[in-house]
Amino acid sequence: MCSHTCHIVSLKEKNLHMAHQNVDLSKELLNSQAHVWNHIFSFINSMSLKCAVELQIPDIIDRHGSPMLLSELVEALGLNHERTQFVYRLMRILVNSGFFVKQCVSAPGENDEEEGGVGYLLTPSSRLLLNDEPLSVRPFLLAMLDPITLNPWQNLSKWFQNDDINPFYTTHERMVWDVAGHEPKLNRFFNEAMANDSRLVTSVILKDCRDVFEGLDSIVDVGGGTGTVAKAIAESFPDIMCINFDLPRVVNGLVGSKNLSYVGGDMFETIPNAHAVMLKWILHDWSDKECIKLLKQCKESIPSKENGGKLIIIDMVVKDHTSNNLLETQLFFDMLMMTLLTGRERSEKEWAKLFFDSGFSSYKITPILGLRSLIEVYP
Repeated sequence: MCSHTCHIVSLKEKNLHMAHQNVDLSKELLNSQAHVWNHIFSFINSMSLKCAVELQIPDIIDRHGSPMLLSELVEALGLNHERTQFVYRLMRILVNSGFFVKQCVSAPGENDEEEGGVGYLLTPSSRLLLNDEPLSVRPFLLAMLDPITLNPWQNLSKWFQNDDINPFYTTHERMVWDVAGHEPKLNRFFNEAMANDSRLVTSVILKDCRDVFEGLDSIVDVGGGTGTVAKAIAESFPDIMCINFDLPRVVNGLVGSKNLSYVGGDMFETIPNAHAVMLKWILHDWSDKECIKLLKQCKESIPSKENGGKLIIIDMVVKDHTSNNLLETQLFFDMLMMTLLTGRERSEKEWAKLFFDSGFSSYKITPILGLRSLIEVYP
């Protein structure tokens, strides 16, 4: 009797265990499906944000000056009232992704949200999308989400199976810089994006890393665009002669100042001599071979370490142990470099190999710029 009872209990325990296993398996499958779906549809966040920027929604809410009702937003957008429910749904996903916040502007129950009982406000992130924000990310968003730069992602797998230099070339049969040169809108977005980013980076460096420039009598900003960084350094350090160096078509016609000049040329051929060379977000655009060629050119244009010569590099240093959000963004940029250009985002070990292969003796990394770091490299 005892044996029979024990057998029944054992069967019950086995069945219960199997039931738990089936529940766990079902839960795992459903979670896996949701994980896949989230990645399939992650582009919807980007496209919704692009839509809001193109409609000028951040600027409209900012000008309103207080929580903006849905009805007020629809009216300011100049849309047919029938679009109200669709604007509500657009705003709902952007609230969920952290670009707007909601605030009640009427007594609870007086109106439901779609009818206008809740107003919308900006967040710190959406403030970076305003038209007149000096540090705006808006031009970068519009450049990266333009069909010209989005279409190459459709050919990523095709590129893996051919011999093209990158998926952008597979798609357009030209390199990105050639295409940008013939697309004024895209070129403007690129230039504005880099200028705005330079303002942010320079403000941090000049506030927290002024010692990087102490003792220098001259500096050349290679690939400096229209001179945002060089201008800021020239103004902060009147005794440093600053040279903004870029392609002739970029710098032709730009007027310098007492300690700021513009020089046109090809950085792979020659770089103006200076006490220090700055490379802000340049090296990640290029392959290791191209980087070594450029770094050797930099080394030739500066004095020895004993005489104060150095490179000042602003770029990403990929760290696997960093926070998941920062690492994911660095990996996004790495894939971006692979798809649009010939470059990559590098770990410290990969940076060190580049420096030593180019003939430099030592380096120092200061992780002070969020996703990016300040790297000083010495001959």
